[in-house]
Amino acid sequence: MKWEDQPKHYQTFEDLEVYQAAREFRKAMYRVAARLPAEEKFALASQIRRAAVSLTNNIAEGRGRFHFLDQIKFTLQARGSLEELLDDLNVCDDEGYLTLSEIEPLKQEGWRVHKLVNGYIRFLRSRIASESPRVRESSDDEVSDALSDRFNSSSL
Repeated sequence: MKWEDQPKHYQTFEDLEVYQAAREFRKAMYRVAARLPAEEKFALASQIRRAAVSLTNNIAEGRGRFHFLDQIKFTLQARGSLEELLDDLNVCDDEGYLTLSEIEPLKQEGWRVHKLVNGYIRFLRSRIASESPRVRESSDDEVSDALSDRFNSSSL
């Protein structure tokens, strides 16, 4: 049996629908950045690329945290980056860099991702409310206590 054929027991950030949709939106915004005029290369185009990467990076980093509050914090950061990208599309409209017929589908896709992000935040908040079992990271005191049994305390 191949590794890919085995049943998955662990969900990665890449398995999240919100990440997958955000990733597609990031790619679309990179295409927008590539089409901007040369004078925007280090301004708007750079800003779009940074915000687009921030969108997916924050979803991924949040998923890597074992505390729901951390996951929510990073997902809220992702939502902020998404709204920044939606405003960047307004700049593209205002400056005539893209036509309205190009901007509207992008904005619709962005708002669809926004709904998914909000849904993911609601899910995470519900997990806090239900106090479902979840792996948690050890506190510094717990780590120190565990290590003090194995190592000379002066080396910690």
